[in-house]
Amino acid sequence: MTSDPLTDQLNFLKEIDRLKSIVRASPVLDRTRRENSAEHSWHLAMYALVLSDYAHSSVNINRVIKMLLIHDVVEIDAGDTPIHCARETTEQAELENRAADRIFGLLPAGQCAAFRFLWNEFETAETEDAKFAKSLDCLQPPIQNVETDGGTWNEHAVTRQQVFERYGPQIENGSATLWARASFLVRDFFSKQTL
Repeated sequence: MTSDPLTDQLNFLKEIDRLKSIVRASPVLDRTRRENSAEHSWHLAMYALVLSDYAHSSVNINRVIKMLLIHDVVEIDAGDTPIHCARETTEQAELENRAADRIFGLLPAGQCAAFRFLWNEFETAETEDAKFAKSLDCLQPPIQNVETDGGTWNEHAVTRQQVFERYGPQIENGSATLWARASFLVRDFFSKQTL
């Protein structure tokens, strides 16, 4: 029996409440606890709203914000995989694709297709909107780690070179200005660690 669109939409909204329970590796800035994936998505939407002037080219900020709000919904099923933890990329991609099918599939067909399209666009990061969204997703962790005196970098013995290799290309792909600032902060942080 098919339900009405409003019931489907409310069921989707109830389901994504579970994103509040997905705990990420990164601590919140006051270091009292680790952030959850819902907080991360909201924070990235705010990054987009505040930092949109720094995109390489003109972006549709509403699309960028939509991508950032839905990009981690798949973690409800697939979990969060910190960039510094080893996990087979193809295995994670498969888990996330199945999660996207299930979770976005709760929505009416038109919304399901639209959300899935945005999610896929974010994942491939080929459009200007997606490049900028992806750059912000990669910008937040270095900012969090610098502000928490090394946060997860300390836990995983991450080096400056690893930070530059893992985050730099993605951030710079969306904004050279944001990468210039992030790379300065990262260099400054690691230079103080060797004193």
